[in-house]
Amino acid sequence: MDIKLQTIIYFSYLYGFFEIFMSVRQRLKRKQDIVKSGDKSSIWILFIFIGIGYFLSFMIGFTRIGRIYNWDSFFAIGAILAIIGLLIRIISILTLKQHFTYTVTKIDNHELIDTGLYKNIRHPGYLGQLIIFFGISIAFSNWISMILMMLPVLIGYLNRIRVEEIFLIEQMGQKYLDYQERTKRLIPMIY
Repeated sequence: MDIKLQTIIYFSYLYGFFEIFMSVRQRLKRKQDIVKSGDKSSIWILFIFIGIGYFLSFMIGFTRIGRIYNWDSFFAIGAILAIIGLLIRIISILTLKQHFTYTVTKIDNHELIDTGLYKNIRHPGYLGQLIIFFGISIAFSNWISMILMMLPVLIGYLNRIRVEEIFLIEQMGQKYLDYQERTKRLIPMIY
């Protein structure tokens, strides 16, 4: 198997283990702090859509169907994007500190964080993850693989953001509505 394909697989596994580790760690620390959940199964819907995206992308990515033959260039660009996305994800988690949760929940002493990356966008952690998935799909150097990865993943994240924002408006009211007015969801000054 090509070393680039092996690298994509290894990075995907390492990233998956990172997210599982963070989820388990957070769950063990948080049980007593959860006041109210508003997840509405959005985490499971997100996992399903990510799984579909990975499956379809990898199935096509290993073939020559849709292959773009600047393999080295696309692999390098994809790797750089995946690393940038991971850094954004980690910085967003560190900014939230004790307010970070994997499920849409209200915790004790919940407050709105609007510093760091959260000053301009409401969901930098999701932006980081989307960049990671985009980078992985670009690294395949396959336009079909990229579409098959990003379409389900984007649908999953847009649903997750919708559920989360409804819950945050219910919990924080005008304070969150004001925050929505001065920030964008994922891309500064655009969306």
